[in-house]
Amino acid sequence: MPVALPVMLGYLAIGIPAGILQATVGVPAWACFAISVTLYTGAGQFMFPNMVMAGASPLAIVASISLVNTRQVLYSAAFAPYFEKANRWLALYFAATVTDETFGVSLDRFSRGDGDWTPACATAINVESMLSWATANFLGAVVGSALALPTDVTSYAMTAIFICLLVGQRFRTASWVALAAAVAGVLVCKLAGLGGVAVFVGAVAGVVAGTVFEEVRL
Repeated sequence: MPVALPVMLGYLAIGIPAGILQATVGVPAWACFAISVTLYTGAGQFMFPNMVMAGASPLAIVASISLVNTRQVLYSAAFAPYFEKANRWLALYFAATVTDETFGVSLDRFSRGDGDWTPACATAINVESMLSWATANFLGAVVGSALALPTDVTSYAMTAIFICLLVGQRFRTASWVALAAAVAGVLVCKLAGLGGVAVFVGAVAGVVAGTVFEEVRL
């Protein structure tokens, strides 16, 4: 719990705006909680109401959110070496609940190699963080109808937390290479009119560039 607490507090801060946005397009509070506690798609829960308000088709919404969430596959794969001896059901549950922020926390803990961080610990912070996110979404949806917050302001909450995560990193040369490749991938997609896959392409480009750079340097 002490390790998960900073992430949980952050999720409370951005989960409430997410709930407010979802309530704006008619998603009931119970549904906000149910979605949040069973399927991690924080960015998707911000995308959904914005795409609905923009008049996007259901197919475009599903496709866009699915593409953005494919980054979770990369997150789970990164932990494979640490889960080789773990119970298969625990590994499956961990892979289904890892989030952007808990990914960073657990990867840092595992990489220390001191043996204090176990697959059970990593799964526990996933669950605690998702419960915090779900609760915040529920609260946001409950109070959403009573608050007249501009949607532009609430929509920016998810972008803001990623900026905070980026600024808080200890950058190495490989990090700058990955960042440059990710930005280039997003820009190319945007200029080509492929905004729906821009985040996914940028993420993959960044991971590949950073990994190749590390391997070549070694």
